[in-house]
Amino acid sequence: MAKFFRFKYIVSSIAILVVLYIGKLIFFPSQQAINYITSPVTKGNVEKTVLADGTISAFKQVSVGAQVSGQIKKLYVELGDEVKQGDMIAEIDDLKQSNDLKQSEASLNSLEAQRTSKRAKLVNYQLTYERQLKLVKKGVGVQSDLDSAKADLDAIKADIAALDADIVSAQVAVDTAKVNLGYTKIRSPIDGVIVAIPVDQGQTVNSVQSAPTIVKVAQLDKMTIEAQISEADVIGVKKGMPVYFTILGQPNKRFDGLTLRAIEPAPDSINTESSTSTSSSTTKSAIYYNGLLDVDNPDHILRISMTAQVYIVLAEAKDVLNIPSQAIQKNIDNNKAIVYVIDKSNNIEEREVNLGINNNINVEIKSGLKEGEVVVVSSANGATFNPNSKGPRIRF
Repeated sequence: MAKFFRFKYIVSSIAILVVLYIGKLIFFPSQQAINYITSPVTKGNVEKTVLADGTISAFKQVSVGAQVSGQIKKLYVELGDEVKQGDMIAEIDDLKQSNDLKQSEASLNSLEAQRTSKRAKLVNYQLTYERQLKLVKKGVGVQSDLDSAKADLDAIKADIAALDADIVSAQVAVDTAKVNLGYTKIRSPIDGVIVAIPVDQGQTVNSVQSAPTIVKVAQLDKMTIEAQISEADVIGVKKGMPVYFTILGQPNKRFDGLTLRAIEPAPDSINTESSTSTSSSTTKSAIYYNGLLDVDNPDHILRISMTAQVYIVLAEAKDVLNIPSQAIQKNIDNNKAIVYVIDKSNNIEEREVNLGINNNINVEIKSGLKEGEVVVVSSANGATFNPNSKGPRIRF
């Protein structure tokens, strides 16, 4: 019997404790500890940029072609060779051009010989005419003889005039043949580097339809970057803005100190649009405008067709107070906002600050905070901020 009462007493005690615990949870709930992600106020540089993909090309590149047809007898250069203006690049078999020149010179010489002969006859016909004229004036000559001499004189003068015209034409043919012969010797038009040789020695080239390219010469001491700027960003971009870029081979090296030389007024698609294209067809793809910038390349590190990550600086501030952009809890207007600051007692304080440049990563603080103060970026567990709360658990 005693055991029964003891068991009943234990069960009753446990039930009372359970009821008391549930009541405590209902009427005296414990506060959930909030973990805050924070960040110190630091000094540094803040810049707002437009990001654009760029392609590197030579500042100047020339396709050297052949203006005459024939077999490439010799190539004097190889890929990567440096050449000066006037250096021999290639030679085309000149047999046809040499024969054309010889034939043109022979025709010219023949016409000049004919003119010499005609001029000798002109002297004789002139004397005959003058003699017949004197006889007619004295009354002892025959008019028909004078008319015949006059006709012969006029005819020889016309023949000489025709020969003079033929000689001019023949001289043009000789000059053209000389030029064509010169075209068989292909020389570099600029100082540069041989970047492409699309033909082989011994290959026959035909210049009738279009001038075939023998080599491509590029100046690589300076390069041009074409940065594709989206239509959404190009509105805020202006000529002369500071620019810097990186390349895939050296992602940590920044090529800076550059400026935007120009912005092309139309996208590249304008070169392929036809007169029959409709507005609907031009809106199927994104529109980009090329921004051009030049960079010195004395060591030839930059190469043609490399990809560049281009940053166009819209605004920048150096050595200024800044915090993460996510620390802005509420915007009052364009230049003022609310942030939460952790004081020395670990209390959260609401603070009004004046903002500067905001690139959506960091934001410049012009006033309202001091270097070293700690601001709340966000709560780690998604809890609502309470500026009057005390003793938060802070996660740095």
